[in-house]
Amino acid sequence: MNPTPLSDSDLDRLELLLEADAFQGDAMRLDEIQAMLCAVVSSPVPIAPAVWLPEALGKGLANISDPEVSETIELLMRLNNDLATALLEDETIAPIIYPLDESCEEYDYAAWADTYVFGAGLGDDWFEQAGKHADELSELLEPMFLLNGMLKEDVEKSGERWFLPAEEARLVAEIHENLPVIVQALYNFWRNKRAGGTVQRAEEKSGRNDPCPCGSGRKFKQCCGRPEKLN
Repeated sequence: MNPTPLSDSDLDRLELLLEADAFQGDAMRLDEIQAMLCAVVSSPVPIAPAVWLPEALGKGLANISDPEVSETIELLMRLNNDLATALLEDETIAPIIYPLDESCEEYDYAAWADTYVFGAGLGDDWFEQAGKHADELSELLEPMFLLNGMLKEDVEKSGERWFLPAEEARLVAEIHENLPVIVQALYNFWRNKRAGGTVQRAEEKSGRNDPCPCGSGRKFKQCCGRPEKLN
């Protein structure tokens, strides 16, 4: 258990500090940092703070003597520990998702997913590390690629048919609701790999030429079975 978990007031303070003049507008937002750290603590290989801190704080990290920068680093280390502890103990994390505008009717899940994918790329190539389980990893990452637009871009570039708007909206809404479970599943995938265990599948695997179970009408290999590279 993390001996110094962040309180709500600590998170509010961290959010404020990330906008401090010391970071010259170069620091990530709190939602982006949380997403990146979820991937970092899930990584198949350890990723040191010396790797992810510069990404989180940008050129402001050079001002280490500034009290606000030092405080920010201390809070980020505690956030990293909080996320690692929660995922290790199979506790559902609560993703920090910012609204897209002041109306607060839509939220920026795309930024969260995009920064998770970025965080996954800070270590060794995930698909290479997954080895014979690369297809399982591809399925687990599929929601992230759908949220950040990479999957749609890839499908459209290949000239294949994308989901109808209503179907896309339904899939995106389901991913929004299940994002904490998706993050936990990705962590568990690598935890099982590190322990030398078997990767557990929730359902029978689809054949590469079978119709995709998502209902898109395309073959599995042309839809949810398409391997996407992180690096």
